[in-house]
Amino acid sequence: MKAPYFWRGGLDPKSREAAPLTRVLLTPLEALYVWGFKRRWRHAVQAKAPVPIICVGNVTVGGVGKTPIVALIRDRLTRIGLRAATLSRGHGGRIRKATRIDTETHKAIDVGDEPLMLALAGESWIGRNRATAALAMAADGVDVIIMDDGFQTPSVEKTLSFLVIDGETGFGNGYCLPKGPMREPYNSANDRANFRIITGSGNALPEALKQDALKAQLLPTNKIPPGPLIAFAGIGRPQKVFDSLIKAGADVRDGVSFADHYVYKSGDLEFLKKLAADHGATLVTTEKDYVRLPETWRERVVTWPVAMDFGDDLETLDAALKGAIDGFYHGQ
Repeated sequence: MKAPYFWRGGLDPKSREAAPLTRVLLTPLEALYVWGFKRRWRHAVQAKAPVPIICVGNVTVGGVGKTPIVALIRDRLTRIGLRAATLSRGHGGRIRKATRIDTETHKAIDVGDEPLMLALAGESWIGRNRATAALAMAADGVDVIIMDDGFQTPSVEKTLSFLVIDGETGFGNGYCLPKGPMREPYNSANDRANFRIITGSGNALPEALKQDALKAQLLPTNKIPPGPLIAFAGIGRPQKVFDSLIKAGADVRDGVSFADHYVYKSGDLEFLKKLAADHGATLVTTEKDYVRLPETWRERVVTWPVAMDFGDDLETLDAALKGAIDGFYHGQ
């Protein structure tokens, strides 16, 4: 789904005034959505797993960089000897029960693209029922669970919660669904967060909000693919991929955007193939898109892998993780 233009916003208050008639018509639906959200949390019964659960979530729809942060946290915890595993809902996959992903047998159509991508570098699980999946992971011997998304899921008690905010898009027009991109009012999300993580430049956020927040940047982990490139991506913000390639010095002749989690059809791939041939270019995409491609197409495409870099804030992140995990086990 492509975000409606009137969801866009920024620091300028006038940005909230776009599409006035549409805003008026959607205001009752927004109020109903917020009422339902608050009611769900008031009546929720939270399950507590026997292992720590670290949640990495966001307050807006669309990509903000959660999954690379989840991968980094898993890596940091694995380095200190813990069996750390990620837990995702498995959006776009057909398997619903708690499942440990096997990259030899599972495909994106089974478990979803992001969980499969996470499984390429470590232990990754999915489960539509997060509470049931967390219990299954603990029973299997997982020491700590890193939940990819689920910040708005009240059925699981979290040990530590990170609220990720895209510093370049902020909160859009600031309204909740369907009037705007917010999954819940910011204040309620901020109240449940132990830490805020701002990704990108932070230009779309007020200075007060950036104070005490961890800062992180997506950085490439490989050299720029050589020669002319045709970039394509089906993620929350495809333009971020194209811009990062250009910023790194790549010769991007064209960029083709698809919807988030898009399942590529043969016609799409033939179009991309022809476009690349017309420009004498190589096709390049994200790792998340790569796992959704048919295996027969993967040899024709190169990836542009990125990882989250916390810079000087990495020590703060490590301390927060260690403190939460030690506190959990000492409090048992």
